[in-house]
Amino acid sequence: MSYLEYAVKSAPTGYRKIFYLNWPVAILLASVSGAGFLMLYSVAGGSFSPWAEPQIKRFVMGFFLMLGVAMVPIWFWRSLAGIAYLMTIALLVAVELFGTVGMGAQRWIDLGFMRLQPSELMKITLVMFLAAYYDWLPAKRTSHPFWVILPVIVIIIPTFLVLRQPDLGTSILLLAAGGGLMFLAGVHWAYFAAVIASAIGLVTAVFQSRGTPWQLIKDYQFRRIDTFLDPSSDPLGAGYHITQSKIALGSGGWTGRGFMQGTQSRLNFLPEKHTDFIFTTLAEEFGFLGGFSLLGLYALIIIFCVWSALMNKDRFSSLLILGIALNFFLFFAVNMSMVMGMAPVVGVPLPLVSYGGSAMLVLMLAFGLMQSAHVHRLR
Repeated sequence: MSYLEYAVKSAPTGYRKIFYLNWPVAILLASVSGAGFLMLYSVAGGSFSPWAEPQIKRFVMGFFLMLGVAMVPIWFWRSLAGIAYLMTIALLVAVELFGTVGMGAQRWIDLGFMRLQPSELMKITLVMFLAAYYDWLPAKRTSHPFWVILPVIVIIIPTFLVLRQPDLGTSILLLAAGGGLMFLAGVHWAYFAAVIASAIGLVTAVFQSRGTPWQLIKDYQFRRIDTFLDPSSDPLGAGYHITQSKIALGSGGWTGRGFMQGTQSRLNFLPEKHTDFIFTTLAEEFGFLGGFSLLGLYALIIIFCVWSALMNKDRFSSLLILGIALNFFLFFAVNMSMVMGMAPVVGVPLPLVSYGGSAMLVLMLAFGLMQSAHVHRLR
């Protein structure tokens, strides 16, 4: 009996599939999104428009998308991994050629009814492709130089295209998620030691290139690094975002000022309060306990995903779930570190809480794949 025949026969059928969903993850996703709706309602001054109402509609759409994807056997998604990756590469090239410009960056394709950000989709299709690659590759070849170079190329191509938009935050996430999945697949640690050493050299080269004709990153990205190292050097300019963010975080105390009572957000001192810096609004209104509670919900999602991956007998499914969990972790870890001044501001939204269409739908699509792997795990 072939793998495909066994997968079909062993999977639950019809309406019974709904009972095999990882419902704790689905409930936790709804809980985190609910917190996001409250925050978007608050930053709009007690109004569902212009942010909370569209976000609720996107989540409902995304939740049904997750259920729909979950009902499809995981082997089908595995067969589409290569096509999905190549199509997303094509979309990134399309962004380069005729993408929509916003806030100084060219990252979107205008579809009329929404603006699609292909770099968000790449976070998922890259994980799918790498999971399929290491499922196909015999374990004894995992650390062979030739078989290591191929996934490195697969990671570098979209990272380069995203970096040109420019989108430093997403490019870093792609590198981290791709490298993390290679490590989870069993690639020898010596390769990662070499990468870390190279990264140190690259960072040195970036700083050395400042002000030269061969400058490696944009001026505004250098300003973000300067701000990270010393926010007080320009409190009304480049350091304004992080300075106001720290004021909001500190003013919340243990229990917060109360719902819709945050002064930094309501008096518009806090920029990007509905997107990248929404966590500071939550921390100001609900304090340390509110922020820690949200972090706890995120941690529970990761735990249930890892448990599902460990219980799964299919290598592709396990790697796919772990890759999605890693991506999700990087999302909220980088955002929270950024708004607390522990990392440079790189424009990474808080998953399921920050306002955004592409990020919400792609994330729910990713968890649909995770649910598909969970529902159709070989029994």
